[in-house]
Amino acid sequence: MFNSRSRKRAFMAAGLTLPLFLAACSGGGSNDGSSEPGAEKPAGEQVTLTMLADNAENQVLMTEAVIADFEAKNPDIKINFETRPGGGDGDNIVKTRLATGEMTDLFQYNSGSLFQQINPSEYVLPITGEPFLDAVNESFFPTVSVGDEIFGVPHAATLMAGGVMYSTSIYEELGLEIPLTWDDFIANSEKVKESGKTGIIQTYADTWTSQLFVLGDFHNVLANDPDFPDNYTANKINFSDSPYAIRGFEHLQEAFEKELLNRDFAAATYDQGLLMLANGEGAHYPILTFAIGALTEEQLENVGFFALPGDDAAKNGMTSWMPDGLYISKDTKHPDEAKRFLEYMTTVESCSTRDQAIGSAGPYLIDGCELPDSAPKAAKDMATYVDAGTLSPALEFLSPVKGPSLEQITVEVGSGIATAVDGAKRYDEDVKKQAQQLGLEGW
Repeated sequence: MFNSRSRKRAFMAAGLTLPLFLAACSGGGSNDGSSEPGAEKPAGEQVTLTMLADNAENQVLMTEAVIADFEAKNPDIKINFETRPGGGDGDNIVKTRLATGEMTDLFQYNSGSLFQQINPSEYVLPITGEPFLDAVNESFFPTVSVGDEIFGVPHAATLMAGGVMYSTSIYEELGLEIPLTWDDFIANSEKVKESGKTGIIQTYADTWTSQLFVLGDFHNVLANDPDFPDNYTANKINFSDSPYAIRGFEHLQEAFEKELLNRDFAAATYDQGLLMLANGEGAHYPILTFAIGALTEEQLENVGFFALPGDDAAKNGMTSWMPDGLYISKDTKHPDEAKRFLEYMTTVESCSTRDQAIGSAGPYLIDGCELPDSAPKAAKDMATYVDAGTLSPALEFLSPVKGPSLEQITVEVGSGIATAVDGAKRYDEDVKKQAQQLGLEGW
């Protein structure tokens, strides 16, 4: 079962308070003719592994780069790379291939709550106790574990955060300081509005971008109520009756009512929002930091990052998303060779290869890997929270309860169509259906 208490302990111990399916080369993993798991290859024979990952551009670029580097260092192993769609279609492919014994030897998939839903104990090879795990930040392990067993290593080497990407040029022009409380954030946004620019960028044409005031606020929830994830999973508390969890919905309502948003917030897209930020037309864009990868080096010179502020400056910190995991199918015929690839993914060399392929977008989870001087300011800003230990995992890494309709609900609250209370209550009903489908006790 999902052990949220042990996760919290691990995060705390680490100083953290924290989606083209191609035909398989052959069903069931390796295709070199071996028939038994763990079968030894004849001396000098090359082993071929198969690997599945989603088809996002950066994902493909990064995966192809690390495979090429690994193969160059390990000429006795060849890896055939397949891709699949992201999102729900990709989830179904992973689950189907695991259930039918058609999974590749290695596969990339979510960590956190979605990982828990693929029945890892039945389908994924545990790697608990492998020496190469010593190089992985232990904050990652709770998101790829079931009970005492660890199943994966980070596929991407870096953390992602949910918070506020901001315009450094506007901050310099207006003499603003990084806000540590919500009131300071609103005060800064009002000063930006008075200057004739947009205080808070919102882009509801891409509905998923509307969720960050809620999801990115979770560090503040956990800082005030450490038991929230366990009680939430057990249906003992929810968003509408928690004075801390409802704050995200209240922030959405307040930003709309104070007219701090861009006028075209209802029709603006994610790409347009990023341009507004990079061009200095808007000061604050609550968003996930994978947006760093969507901006050019020149645009990133005008962009920083700070955590979404809460009510108490002393509890200020960042809400973080762990990278996807890289796993080994239990049906693999070559577990030792598959583990050698996972070991490679825990090395400084693999960090460097990933950086060269897609750039540095955040702090690392691999020992010895450091942000280069050329890293974007926003990534360096994220690292300050890691160094200070003032970050928490997003709720989806601490509880399997997550409803499918949050983005529609946050659009309504952020557009003045629904109140914060109504939105929180609707989301509580939304997650109830999902919790019941998962068979969680108390629902």
